Amino acid sequence: MPPAGVRKGTKDARKYEHVKDSLKEQGKSDSTAAEIAARTVNKDRARAGKKAWTGSVAQRAAFAPSRRAKLLSRPSVEGVADVAEQRRSLPDQPGVYLFRNVQGKVVYVGKAKSIRKRVAGHFSNPTSYGSTNLPKEVDHIEYLVVQTETEALLTEQNFIKQYKPRFNIRLRDDKSYPFIAISLDEDFPRVYFTRERHRRDRAYFGPYSSAKRVRHTLDLLGKVFLYRSCEGPTPGRHSGSPCLDYFIKRCGAPCVGYVSKEQYRESIDGVMAFLSGRFKEIERDLERRMYFHAGEQDFEQATVERNRLQAIRALLERQRVTDATTGSMDAVAVAVDGVEANAQVFQVRDGVLADRQSFYLVNEAGHDVARATEEFLLQYYASALSIPPLIVVRPEVGEGSELGVLARILAERREGAVEIRAAERGSKRRMLELAERNARLALDQDKLKAERRRQQRVEALDGLQSALGLDSLPVRIECFDISNLMGTHAVASMVVFEGGAPKKSDYRRFRVRDLPPGHSDDFAAMGEVLRRRAAQFAKQRELSPYDSERDASFAALPNVIVIDGGKGQLAAGVEALADLRARGVVVISLAKRIEEVFLPAVPDPLLLAHDTPELQLLQRVRDEAHRFAITHHRTRRDAAMTESILDGLPGVGPTRKRALLKHFGSPEAVLGAPREDLEAVPGLPAKIGRELYAHLNKTGR
Repeated sequence: MPPAGVRKGTKDARKYEHVKDSLKEQGKSDSTAAEIAARTVNKDRARAGKKAWTGSVAQRAAFAPSRRAKLLSRPSVEGVADVAEQRRSLPDQPGVYLFRNVQGKVVYVGKAKSIRKRVAGHFSNPTSYGSTNLPKEVDHIEYLVVQTETEALLTEQNFIKQYKPRFNIRLRDDKSYPFIAISLDEDFPRVYFTRERHRRDRAYFGPYSSAKRVRHTLDLLGKVFLYRSCEGPTPGRHSGSPCLDYFIKRCGAPCVGYVSKEQYRESIDGVMAFLSGRFKEIERDLERRMYFHAGEQDFEQATVERNRLQAIRALLERQRVTDATTGSMDAVAVAVDGVEANAQVFQVRDGVLADRQSFYLVNEAGHDVARATEEFLLQYYASALSIPPLIVVRPEVGEGSELGVLARILAERREGAVEIRAAERGSKRRMLELAERNARLALDQDKLKAERRRQQRVEALDGLQSALGLDSLPVRIECFDISNLMGTHAVASMVVFEGGAPKKSDYRRFRVRDLPPGHSDDFAAMGEVLRRRAAQFAKQRELSPYDSERDASFAALPNVIVIDGGKGQLAAGVEALADLRARGVVVISLAKRIEEVFLPAVPDPLLLAHDTPELQLLQRVRDEAHRFAITHHRTRRDAAMTESILDGLPGVGPTRKRALLKHFGSPEAVLGAPREDLEAVPGLPAKIGRELYAHLNKTGR
């Protein structure tokens, strides 16, 4: 249905439906497609001098500003003919602006002292802001006025994390970087590896670029500071005796009272000091404890403290790359090659190279080194936990940049002065040059790895074409697998590889319908699913590409269909896929026992060497289909185990279901409750109670 204010059957309504259907075909949700379609038609209506539709998405801009930001104006397409008019209506005030394309997706987020002047610069001199393609993508401009440059910086970083704009510098795979977490909310805190950072009552250190180095660091810290490795808020086992870690000097056994809460907290303070780079403080503390125990003639404990001190000093000496007068600093260097970039952060603490972080960046706009470095610094240090007093960068980075604002923010968080500047000479300059060489080397290695992966995919497809005797490369491969447990919750998966790589947008799931519950028959299940696949191809082939019902994955004709199984599954598939085989689709099966490849009408299996890329490709496809199927099966099985008789009742979600159970005590009592009692349930509107009573009695429950 078109939005309010437009009659059905008009030209605008037909265009609205056409744009909406096209976007849904591209994978957009119904609500998103409707909003973008409304915005597109509104733009054309504005050009024609017509009144904009009411309820447009542009009139309820859905972005979340920072808590301190003051939203002074929200964008609207009403009466705005084009981007040029939007630019003229922008305020000459500090704030953040967002560029959206015709699909409504945010493609760039920026900040400025004057929103109007900065946005104008993108169109008058696009090369100074990176890619010249950015102005061509802009269909709509949104802005957020703030009171200070600091608020603008923080709000910009929030938007970049939220929208991941195409033309902003972004950390590649930024969700997967590891952290070290300390559970300070527990009496005996744990120190553990994590990739999440959402608990306010926990201390986090990172992000780190190498999970292997994080685990090595945790292993070293466990030897020196003897913190517990057991999981859960309370230490210990049900047996009440110390675990093996205590006997191999990896834990002080707080679970049985061998270490008091205060002593254990001292160890945790040492861990936090180490991760914060306060190495001199750790050395002094260990040395003080060693002499204290020696003075008390507790020579055994004094020996333990001496060994810890020696381990720390040995580690620091191996990592000491500058003299102690260098102090603490970060050397940050970025190398750029087209749309790829790499950033290196060398963290020097008390003259010791405490860590080296390597981050790959997405540089779609093609920014130069200075701009890429500035964007990286803003993103990295906006959430960094360890802030040094000095950050060393290349000389050209500071020219005309907004790093002064970042320095003030970091100074507030560090509660001390923070300086961001270039290094002209000495050990700081040498450290920056080392970081620059490492950035260029990492970028070259990444390019070599990407090229090698591409080469391996080509070799695998060539080998598979030769092994199966195909006329052309098997560009599209589909694989099917069945998953069930004793015949219950039987499901199937379809995974797609294009060009030797997964195409997850084309993955599909099936529920096996024809088998009776509790009856396990993989052959029949496979035949049913493949018949439905062939029927879907025949159906989708007749639909227009602009039809909202069209499924691009089912409409595509694969080169090869792989069935997980042996001769039985293959026979079921050959019969079900007769129409697709007539169109040139090759159907094979892959048996797991010794990785035999079965072909139709060929009695003996095809045995490929285990080190050949073609077999390894088939194994990856088969394993992905198995993973996808078993994940779907477990989801259905888990949902069935938690089903309630109250599920599906109108107007009753999880919260109201809990309110009903709390009030009546059981689902049966809910079903037999009179209308007056349902209307009186706390948290349940009286209207919903009446409708629920009518529904239960209408269905005869």
